[in-house]
Parts: sequence; C-alpha cells; structure tokens
Amino acid sequence: MKGILSTVDTCESSFTPLVVIELAQDVKEETKEWLKSRIISPKKDGGAQLLFRPLLNKYEKETLENQNLYLVGASNIRLLLGAEAVGLVKECTDGAMRAFTYRTRHNFKGFHGNNDDFLTMAECQFIIKHELENLRARDEKMIPGYPQAKLYPGKSLMRRLLTSGIVTQVFPLHDTEALKKLEDTWYTRFALKYQPIDSIRGYFGETIALYFGFLEYFTFALIPMAVIGLPYYLFVWEDYDKYVIFASFNLIWSTVILEVWKRGCANMTYRWGTLVMKRQFEEPRPGFHGVLGINSVTGREEPVYSSYKRQLRTYLVSLPFVCLCLYFSLYVMMIYFDMEDWALSLHEDSGSEWTSLLLYVPSIVYAIVIEIMNRLYRYAAEFLTSWENHRLESAYQNHLVLKVLVFNFLNCFASLFYIAFVLKDMKLLRQSLATLLITSQILNQVVESLLPYWLQRKYCARVKRKVRALKSDVDTTLYEQVLLEKEMGTYLGTFDDYLELFLQFGYVSLFSCVYPLAAAFAVLNNFTEVNSDALKMCRVFKRPFSEPSASIGVWQLAFETMSVISVVTNCALIGMSPQVNAVFPESKTDLVLIVVAVEHALLALKFILAFAIPDKPRHIQMKLARLEFESLEALKQQQMKLVAESLKEESQEEEKEAAACRMPATLPQPELRNNCITPGQGGDASLS
Repeated sequence: MKGILSTVDTCESSFTPLVVIELAQDVKEETKEWLKSRIISPKKDGGAQLLFRPLLNKYEKETLENQNLYLVGASNIRLLLGAEAVGLVKECTDGAMRAFTYRTRHNFKGFHGNNDDFLTMAECQFIIKHELENLRARDEKMIPGYPQAKLYPGKSLMRRLLTSGIVTQVFPLHDTEALKKLEDTWYTRFALKYQPIDSIRGYFGETIALYFGFLEYFTFALIPMAVIGLPYYLFVWEDYDKYVIFASFNLIWSTVILEVWKRGCANMTYRWGTLVMKRQFEEPRPGFHGVLGINSVTGREEPVYSSYKRQLRTYLVSLPFVCLCLYFSLYVMMIYFDMEDWALSLHEDSGSEWTSLLLYVPSIVYAIVIEIMNRLYRYAAEFLTSWENHRLESAYQNHLVLKVLVFNFLNCFASLFYIAFVLKDMKLLRQSLATLLITSQILNQVVESLLPYWLQRKYCARVKRKVRALKSDVDTTLYEQVLLEKEMGTYLGTFDDYLELFLQFGYVSLFSCVYPLAAAFAVLNNFTEVNSDALKMCRVFKRPFSEPSASIGVWQLAFETMSVISVVTNCALIGMSPQVNAVFPESKTDLVLIVVAVEHALLALKFILAFAIPDKPRHIQMKLARLEFESLEALKQQQMKLVAESLKEESQEEEKEAAACRMPATLPQPELRNNCITPGQGGDASLS
C-alpha cells in the first residue's frame, strides 16, 4: 500500500472539488503555504497526499473578490486507498459484505478498472474528512505564524486550526446534477410514495438516510393507530370501557413497531455495509482540553483531564442548574393554569362565541412558550456539556441527550400529567393535548424549514445579482456555488429531528385512551415533515459530511423508555374512569391492586414480545456468523503462515550451522572444539 501511495499524483491542476476549506481573511501567507504543503505532501512525510488548490487563480483574483477559499479533492486511487484505511465495507461478487481492500478490489461488485462511481460522493467526502482530521503534528511546536497556537506530537492539525480561528469552516460541496436528480425523486412532486432511501444514503450518508428511513417507517406505523382512533373519536368519545381495547392495542403496537424497526434497520445497514463495519478508535473531541500527558491506551501524548474534576462539574453545577430549569418549567406551567382559570371564568360570565374561542388561547400561548423554552434550554445544555469537558464525542452526546430529554419531557408533558392525575379533568386534557400537539407541529415546520428557506432564497438572489454585476469573462459557476453554500446554515445533526419525533411519539402513546385522534394529526404532520425536512437538507443547509451509522443509537432506547411509561399512564387513566370506578364502589384498594396487576401484566407482555422478536432477521444473523467464521479462519491461516515462516527460518539457521560443522578446515581449531563435537570426541571433551 505504501508503494502505491508513493505513486499517487498530488499536483493535478484540475480535479473534481469535493471539500471546501475557508480560512480567516487575515491568515498569514506562511500559514497558508504550510497548510498546503501538509495537505499535498506524501503520507510517508506526514501529509494527507490530497489534491489542493485555491478557488480563484491569480487571473480570476483580479476580477473576482478573493474569499480565502480553497478546494480539496483526491485522485481515484487515493480515494480507494482511503476507503481501505477507514474500513469501508462493500458487497463482493459472491454477495457477501467484506471490508474493502485495494489489493482485492476486483473481487468487489461494481468495480471495473478504476471506475469513478464505485464509491459514492458521500463516501469520498467522508474519506477526505478522515484524512484531513488525521493530519497530525510531528515535530512542530506551534502553527507557523501563530506562536499562541501550540502543537504537540499527534495533535490533529485541522482541529487546532478550527479552534484557533485560522480555519473558519470545512464543508463538503453539493453536486448540483446529482442533487437535482435526488430532488426530482424525493420531494418536488407531492405524491404518496416511498422515499428513495438508498439514493439519500448515497448522497448524504447513512446517518441522514436512517433518520428519513425511520421517519417514513414511523409515519406508516401510525396509520393503523389513526384508522382505529378515528371512529373512537367520532362515535364513542365518553365510553371508557371501549378505550381499554384501544389502549391495549396501543401498548402492543408501540412495542411491535420498535422491534420491527430494529429488524428493518439491520436489513438496511447490512446492505450498506455499516452493520459489519469495524468501529474506529475514538479520538478526543475538538473541544477537549487539559494538561499534556500520556494516554495509557495509545501511549500517545495528548491532553489529560481528571475525571474527578469532571464529576464535580457535573454534580455540583450541571445537575443543580438542570433542577433549577425544571422548577422554572413547573412555575411557568402553574401560570398557564391560572390563565386557563381566567379564560374559563370569563367565558362563564359572558358565554359569547368570542370567549369560547378565548378558551384555546392559554394553551396556544403555553405551547409557544414551551417551544421557546426548549430552544433556550438547548443552548444552555450544550454550553454546560461542553464545559464539563468530556474527552470523547460519544460521552458528550450521551450527556447532552440526557439533559435535553429530561427537560423536554417535563416541559412538554408535565401539564398533561397534572391535568390527568391532579385536576382529573379529561375534557381539559383532550383540549390541552390537541392544542400542544398541533401548535408544536406548525411551529416546527415554520421555524425549521420554511423561514430558513425564505431567508436563503433572499440571500441567493443577492449573491446572483452581485456575481452578474462583475461582468467577468471567467466562468463563475463554481465561484457562485461556493459563495452560496458557504453562507448556508450548518446542519447540526439529526438530534432535533429525532427529538421532535420522540415528543410526537409521547403525545400519541402516553394519553392515547383520552385523545385517539393524536395519531391522525401525527400522520398528517409527518407527510409534510418528510418534504420540509428534505427541502432543508437540499436547499437550506450546507451539505453535511457523511457519518457511517448502524442504528439510530440512543434514540432507540429513548423511544422504548417512552413506550414503557405509556403503559403506566394508560393503565392509570383507565383505572380513573367513572365506568371502572363504578365496578368497585366500596373498596378503592381493590381497584388500585387490579390496575397495578394489569399494568404489570402488560409490561410483562411487552418485554416478552421484545424478547420474542429478534433484533436481526435470520438471514442477516447467518451472514454475520459466516463473516465472523471467515474472519477467524483468515486469522488462523495468518498465524499458521507466521509459524511456518518462523520454522523455516529456524531450519535455515540449523542448516547453516550443520554446513559450518562439515567444513572444519575453514575454522580455527579452538572454534571447532567449541562449536562442533564429532562422534567419538564426546568423552574426551567431557574429561578435558
């Protein structure tokens, strides 16, 4: 592989740009030259061996405004070698999924010569990102021209450049032709159809494709709930006896859909290769800081931070702050109930149509306040989690998800629990649930997609007018594209998208026996959500880097936890109904015991179903077992080969010694005595 790398050309003047690096306007020339040399230098010299050039050449700079923008690409051979380095898994000609290697490239399906379409563009950009992030300091003590930007051996140069403000952003470019084809099959034609999940994966990567796959699956899974819930809403609104059947169906439904999703997810990720992709060793996250020390696992020099100090920050600062925010959320909730009382008393005094409409105003205002509080708290949670100084990105994400989920759950559902179990006002519960669900869905559509899209359209028109006014003789197509994309918002990941679905799942499942129509509203919202999310991915945000994923991660556990809580709430609501209470007019203790017993039985059924439905289909299990067997056999053969080579070397050494003993005339006599004892000399040697 090293021999192949040494022949890779890094001096191509024209190449397909895949990634853009934007430097700060006042960056020194020596820093630019140093960065360029590190990017294009051979791997053996510590470089990335990529293709690199400024967006504008010296003639274009005279006409167009210089933006300190640079383009990065790679030759096809370099990308294939990078695919091996990151451990990409591809389908072989025999149908099995195996880790790609350049040496065995002709054994993989779809590979013909050095064809350019073997790797998707998302994979190519992921490889370049990996190579840039793995540019590491060698003997440099600082970034040239910036003595305050310290370096140490093994430090990621790109991360240091970003945290020092020398590099302002690194982002992958859109492929305008491929994007247009994807849009035509995805969201430009409003029709009820499946999404092109494989095409989304090829363009945006597995993480984005899994989100849209889960959104589509969850939407179709809601349809049975919506169909069954509609007649309950229209015909038997107050008949709680019939809601027992509906609630029981809901509990089984919430378990089955999550287990079936695991199986569908395993099918997809096996086909994409990420299910069998080996996890890379996790490097320290960019924001991690500490005293320079030695990593006991890797033996490399890197910042070290005491876990004791981190725990002090978590439990003495973050935890009290989260509790304070939860208390403030409950305080706002009580203000909402005061507003409800005021609106109700006003309506009872006047009884007009206007005051009947006024009854919905407190819930609408409260829903808007909830959305504002959720977004403000998100910024505070990100700051606190970053301040806790977690070493790994996975630890950072887990702590952030926990903080945000706890607050959002209380902020969104506390009022509903209070109405259901303290006020015991089922009419107000239905009204509040409907208002919160519908208002939050409308706000999310506007804030996340429509408003950013409108602002982006205005900016695009401004840039196009500016470029046309230059009246340049040079081709400004790429220049205009880069200028437009660099000002787009940065997509921060699928966190907010999954959080929205998580809260929607809570509205549907927690109080299904009181408001069966929630599933129907969720289905209607999700059909538009697919298109609005597709719009924001293609036209509102910069193209995100692809990230290999094998599942939806911690969100699977979050949805399963919500389904367990829904068992408890639905059983409690049914137990509080007048019809059920009428069965036990004398003893409430018997009622409580029966409700608890039913709740435990349903939970047991839920866990039995989860255990009975395998997470992976049988054929996927067999293929994974086959891969593991092949891996062990290959390792065994490699070990046997090493042993054989070792035995061969030993045998060659013995033959050399034996040959030396057969030629005594060539050796001095003392040396002969010491090294070779001929038959018949053994006794004399021992006596001497």
